[in-house]
Amino acid sequence: MTVYIDPPDWPGHGRMWSHLVSDVSYDELHRFAEGLGVPRRAFERDHYDLPSHRYADAVAAGAVEVRSREVVRLLRASGLRRPKGLRARRG
Repeated sequence: MTVYIDPPDWPGHGRMWSHLVSDVSYDELHRFAEGLGVPRRAFERDHYDLPSHRYADAVAAGAVEVRSREVVRLLRASGLRRPKGLRARRG
């Protein structure tokens, strides 16, 4: 199981944030986040938003540190990327 995290370089709501992603499955990502005690409401489309004060916790739990560009590349390569504004097709 590999979960990745980028540096907390993203501002919002008076804090800095990281993105926590998986390149395997959302289930893997949800299990990892649950193990950290991160609420499911922190999941946004294809990643978890993690506040900067939780960054070290994620790394200690096994998240691999990568640059922000790598997070996007990993999501795209795995087919797990869900960009804003993209709606799921109904079939």
